[in-house]
Amino acid sequence: MYYVYVLQSIKTNRYYIGSCGNIETRLKEHNSNQTRSTKNRGPYELIYEEEFAAKQEALKREKQIKSYKSGRYFKKLISVPPSSSPV
Repeated sequence: MYYVYVLQSIKTNRYYIGSCGNIETRLKEHNSNQTRSTKNRGPYELIYEEEFAAKQEALKREKQIKSYKSGRYFKKLISVPPSSSPV
């Protein structure tokens, strides 16, 4: 399984959109400053995730969500509680 996720920095309130194969491990990497793009901006909390069977699908969806970043659709997307995220 592959995941697309949205993190929110508790420190800066900014968002990070990414994809991975293991969401728990990836969140730990972000929070321990092992990821260059988010280094020293955490801690982060997971606010949204979607699951995909294929990596290519997840990458396509990640790109789509990034194109919505800070727009009305993005705000609507992240307002959905994580347990009811579309899969």
